[in-house]
Amino acid sequence: MKKMTLLSAAIVLAITAPIASAKISQADANKLGESLTPLGGEVAGNADGTIPKWTGGITKPVAGYKNGMHHPDPFPNDKVLFTITNGNKAQYKEYLTPGLLALFNLYPDTFKMNVYQTRRSAAAPQYVYDATKSNATKAELVAEGNGVSGAVIGVPFPMPKNGLEAVWNHILRFRGVDVETSRSQAAPTSGGSYTLVETSEQIRFEYTRPEMTLDKLQKDNTLFFFKQVVTQPARLAGTALLVKETMDQEKLPRQAWTYNTGQRRVRKAPNVAFDTPGSVSDGLRTTDDFDMFNGSPVRYNWELIGKKEIYIPYNDYRLHSDKIEYDQILTPGHIDPQYVRWEKHRVWEVKATLKPGTSHLYKTRVFYIDEDSWQISAADLYDNRDQLYRVAVAHGLNYYEVPTQWSTLEVFHDLQSRRYIAMGLDNEGQMYNFDAKLNDSDFTPSALRRSGIR
Repeated sequence: MKKMTLLSAAIVLAITAPIASAKISQADANKLGESLTPLGGEVAGNADGTIPKWTGGITKPVAGYKNGMHHPDPFPNDKVLFTITNGNKAQYKEYLTPGLLALFNLYPDTFKMNVYQTRRSAAAPQYVYDATKSNATKAELVAEGNGVSGAVIGVPFPMPKNGLEAVWNHILRFRGVDVETSRSQAAPTSGGSYTLVETSEQIRFEYTRPEMTLDKLQKDNTLFFFKQVVTQPARLAGTALLVKETMDQEKLPRQAWTYNTGQRRVRKAPNVAFDTPGSVSDGLRTTDDFDMFNGSPVRYNWELIGKKEIYIPYNDYRLHSDKIEYDQILTPGHIDPQYVRWEKHRVWEVKATLKPGTSHLYKTRVFYIDEDSWQISAADLYDNRDQLYRVAVAHGLNYYEVPTQWSTLEVFHDLQSRRYIAMGLDNEGQMYNFDAKLNDSDFTPSALRRSGIR
């Protein structure tokens, strides 16, 4: 394809078996912050100027912002350049994923994409950039790709040579340190009715703590702690989940516990992984769909296809705004497209194919990973008949008080049931608190029980 940017032959080769990654040279690492962004994206814009040069992203809050607020749009005067519809989608086909084309076909009268100028706003703290440059010459895959060593705080593989390295960059990308949030999710019926599920979440990212060291990370083998408590509706209130995610999942797989209000007991939950249905998801996503992909990559062979330019949701501050309500966002078939901002960006295309002898609801997964942040921005998910089954989209923005690029909403479309689940709704709730002070003691089974008691 004329807009496809293929990398060197060594990168483009399909890698379908676990490998040990070779570390890059210091000379290559020195490109970070020069011809490459500090996280490994291309600094230069594209040939026709529709993707601009990266100039550092947004590194401080916009005027008028105060902690605790929903984030004002840094680009309030940007106008829609053009709108892609089912009628003109062929004109833009080379920049659309198969999943987006499927949504046009499924909802020809209502699904559309308002395209804006591209703003490369992604940024991270300097200490994350410094750590990424250090990781570049040290990081390597271990445990047949089921873990990473030699990396801490920053992206481990800013110049990935295979699909496993690229997906580990997503898993280990910077999203803050201690985070508290109240978010909601909804799975509308085909007619548009829904029950809002409200949750309170705490996340303690061990990997990205400024004081974290390689020795401590190796000793503790902990990537992050995650605790989620359902607060609404009343019939589910108090249901709680605790996860301890590990760096080397062969040494110690993910540890998880659940609290059931009816039994008033905390139970070990070894099945909170892979294609187990996601919590209160109405069967519309798997556990490893959360955050677009999470957990062990062991069940798949991973192939790095290369880079390409596509339209992805970006700088979705309007969708994130407290000036709109959930009823305005959640419309039949898909979220209301008038609130979504699409931009053209370069992404890494990564294909995951189920290994022989293993099982998963998805036989093939194709991920599109933003080059500037390592956030998976879109995913096409295929069933065991090789049919496109689900389409996932992450609506990203820069939480500039940190700063970090992260999604404000993730939407999983089930093409067979013609339903979707929207996860991360925060318009009517409290905003993320990136200044939370969390401790390991907040993430124990006893703490989970205390959190879940109604």
